[in-house]
Amino acid sequence: MLSNAFLHRHSLWIRITLHWALLLPLVVSVFAIISSAWGGDPVQQLIHFYANWALNILVLCLVLAPLSRRFKRPALIAYRRLVGLYVAFYAFLHILAYLVLDLGLDWALAFEELVKRPYILVGALAFLILLALTLSSPQLVRRKMKRSWLKLHGFIYALSLLLPLHFWWSLKSGYIEPLVYLLILLGLVGLRTRQFKAWIGSFRS
Repeated sequence: MLSNAFLHRHSLWIRITLHWALLLPLVVSVFAIISSAWGGDPVQQLIHFYANWALNILVLCLVLAPLSRRFKRPALIAYRRLVGLYVAFYAFLHILAYLVLDLGLDWALAFEELVKRPYILVGALAFLILLALTLSSPQLVRRKMKRSWLKLHGFIYALSLLLPLHFWWSLKSGYIEPLVYLLILLGLVGLRTRQFKAWIGSFRS
């Protein structure tokens, strides 16, 4: 494991590397579309591809805190915001692909789908939470929100349930993959039991 000194000293290059690594799925998706690698229904493949990467990066985001504690590397936490922004980025691409490529920006149809399909409502709720977390992530906003910021960002725990639920509900068959995501995310939340209980308790005070 890299030392704290290394993580601080090479922060710029680590961030650049993270950006390149986290943008790689976008590059892969573009090449897959151009080369027709996804066959006859590339739109659905694209929608699910972006959703999967939003979940993958959420797992990475949640694993940083336990890793920093386990290996005594508090410098890892400095990269959590950057990783979290890419969760929102791929979730946005997922929704954009659905609205533009699948529904053709037919807003009446989009509203009809929202009402008719509960998993879309769950996904929309998850995205609104993710949007709130993203918009409140800058340090200036955090300072202005004070203790309310911690309460808001505790909704990352709700996301850990809502996103796998949205994934599972959207499938016509085969539930192993969303179940694996759910178990991993709940396991990561379980490693933060004290913080989770404190977050729940903050709504009672």
